[in-house]
Amino acid sequence: MIRLEALRAFVEVAGHGNIKDAADKLCRTPSALSMTLKQIEDRLGCALFETDRKASLTAMGRFLYDHSILLLRDYDRAMDLVEAQAKARSGKLRLASVPSVAAMLLPQVLQGFLAGRPDVEIDLVDTDSTDVRHLVETGQVDLGLAGLSDEAPGLIAEPLFRDPLLVVCRADSPLSRQAEPLSWPDLAAETMILNEATRALPAPGFQALVAASRFSVRNVTSLIAMVQAGLGVTLLPALATVALPGTLGTRRLADPACLRTVGLYRREGRVLSPVAEAFRSGLGPAARRIAEQLGLEGIE
Repeated sequence: MIRLEALRAFVEVAGHGNIKDAADKLCRTPSALSMTLKQIEDRLGCALFETDRKASLTAMGRFLYDHSILLLRDYDRAMDLVEAQAKARSGKLRLASVPSVAAMLLPQVLQGFLAGRPDVEIDLVDTDSTDVRHLVETGQVDLGLAGLSDEAPGLIAEPLFRDPLLVVCRADSPLSRQAEPLSWPDLAAETMILNEATRALPAPGFQALVAASRFSVRNVTSLIAMVQAGLGVTLLPALATVALPGTLGTRRLADPACLRTVGLYRREGRVLSPVAEAFRSGLGPAARRIAEQLGLEGIE
């Protein structure tokens, strides 16, 4: 077998028409190149150059040269692609995120991450926290951004920021005229529309509302439409209420436990791809900075 570096030496000598210039280009000695050429000729059993001056190729030399050019070109291109993947300059990043983070935080984070990475592809799934964790656990995505949960076996979570859960109601609702913050008894007469963001809220006052609830909606767009239609009120993280329509309003709750902690999930025991690891390592500082700009609490 003829090594790639031997073929590269042969191509340089043939291209320069002499050993000295090729040796200078390859940072090798002329004698080392001469030995390499002899080894190729011995391996093939035929001469590659018409004379010892290496100024012109034999027919076999031309045949080897033409094929070596193609082989080295393809090899160099392949190695460039491999290096780009290894250094996170290319590749596919598969993400899952809750809608509020996907809409309000990820665009700024990805803008910075993709600067200088024109060959990186992003595949983003916008879904609720339960589904985000499932997608990470089953390996369908590399990383997930969702509310933290104690029920996430096999996953590693890195906390990023906290935002309070707010009551979302119609702007003409009596709740909108009450002083903040609201207590749970203030909501006793309201129909609570449940959603994924409230699934793990343990407050006894809230659980009493859950027992009387008639609705559970997972899609945020549908949830907001239900509230607009006057079917009830709901709780949403502050980040999810930034762009509410003017017909809706928000009220704070007095219960200090009404918080969502958002974190980054990855699968335990799995080595991330270089591009996913680069995104993960840079996400924390960027997410905390953006969260604080929005008035939320970043977690170090």
